[in-house]
Amino acid sequence: MKAKHYRTLERTGERWAEKTPVRFKSHYKVQPSLIAVNSRETFQTHIGFGGAFTEAAAYTYHEMPKALQEEFIKAYFDKQQGLGYELGRIAIHSCDFALGNYTYIEEGDSELNSFDLSHEEQWLIPMIKHAAKQLGKAITMLASPWSPPAFMKTNGEMNYGGKLLAEYQQSWANYYAKFIEQMEEHGVPIWGISIQNEPEADQIWDSCFYSAEEERDFIKHYLGPTMHAAGYQDKAIIIWDHNRDVIVERAATVLSDPEAAKYVWGVGNHWYVSEDFESLSMVHHLYPDTHLIFTEGCVELTDSSVDKDDKSGYLGAWGNGERYGRNIIGDFNNYSEGWIDWNLLLNEQGGPNHVENYCEAPIMYNRQTKCLIYNNSYYYIGHFSRYIDIGAKRIKTQVSGENLHAVSFINNDGKRVVVVQNEGHVAKVTLVVDGLGAELSLANNSINTFVFGE
Repeated sequence: MKAKHYRTLERTGERWAEKTPVRFKSHYKVQPSLIAVNSRETFQTHIGFGGAFTEAAAYTYHEMPKALQEEFIKAYFDKQQGLGYELGRIAIHSCDFALGNYTYIEEGDSELNSFDLSHEEQWLIPMIKHAAKQLGKAITMLASPWSPPAFMKTNGEMNYGGKLLAEYQQSWANYYAKFIEQMEEHGVPIWGISIQNEPEADQIWDSCFYSAEEERDFIKHYLGPTMHAAGYQDKAIIIWDHNRDVIVERAATVLSDPEAAKYVWGVGNHWYVSEDFESLSMVHHLYPDTHLIFTEGCVELTDSSVDKDDKSGYLGAWGNGERYGRNIIGDFNNYSEGWIDWNLLLNEQGGPNHVENYCEAPIMYNRQTKCLIYNNSYYYIGHFSRYIDIGAKRIKTQVSGENLHAVSFINNDGKRVVVVQNEGHVAKVTLVVDGLGAELSLANNSINTFVFGE
């Protein structure tokens, strides 16, 4: 049995480089670093990869020459040339990666009579349509709010946290339904919504705090019934949409209430603060009918003068890509079904961002040189998204070895895909797939994809 081998490695400049095929045999030497794969034991179904269509991304996209716009769209939404994205995320009005705070209604209009999406017609909607045209179908789009309008909140502004005022809960629930209705009138179907982006974060940008009980009661009494009344009972509703560190407690508060849980499709998580991947498995085992999906992650940029031996945190650091690979593997091995990155595109500064919260994106646009920057994260994501098909099943993978990470899937056509990330200095690794093994020499700080059956 042979497997195709694709590798990305910093020091050689290899990016998805096709190496010599690897032959697997019934007799093999077992190394201390060992990866065992069993395709007869299957788990969750894969629903895809994607990224966020923020206003910052859309504005930057429209700053680029047409030729670069085309290159950018193919780099993400063409599976032969690029990443093959099929998922997306958009903000319900402004977030930090917008040019400023904005909503779709006039101040004080709790009846939503002034609701108007024209703000999104200039940059956001044309970019989404270009991506969908390249994909050949509608993008599976998740919509998330960062903050209700200022007048609906306890602090009277969209930034700095605050809470949704009780008297505006129904109006705010109506806002989601209105957003879906008008987005679909503009030719952008919405697959699902999350209740609140990062409901435990009081940020200097658009944010709103919900306790677990407040999130539960809002979906039970307002958002769930409102979505059903509007005919949107088929739209996925995602709770939490925040970090892994307290995901079990937050999910349990909502999902242990049958009247709230009946409206919930799944639980979203972000990667900030914690890499406690096993928390996702705990949610799965407590509530096995509830879906899990990664909804946001990015590298927040530090000053470029920091110690670059840290391998992460500054623009283009190799460790930034390794963080993506490690988190994708960790989430998938703990029942996550899909993976949505943060900004699809930013400028060379890591913006625009209306509070200067600059971050790295897999692809960035250098406004001075008029060229695209492909960061390491782009290639790390591709080691999964280019080879794992929608509908694939995760298969059993066990790893023995320090700083060695692996995940495996079987595609609908029977091809098995094994992704191995070596962050350490392991010289020899034995990979065994369904009883056949091979002794591999895996370069340190590399990511490798093995495809069986091509």
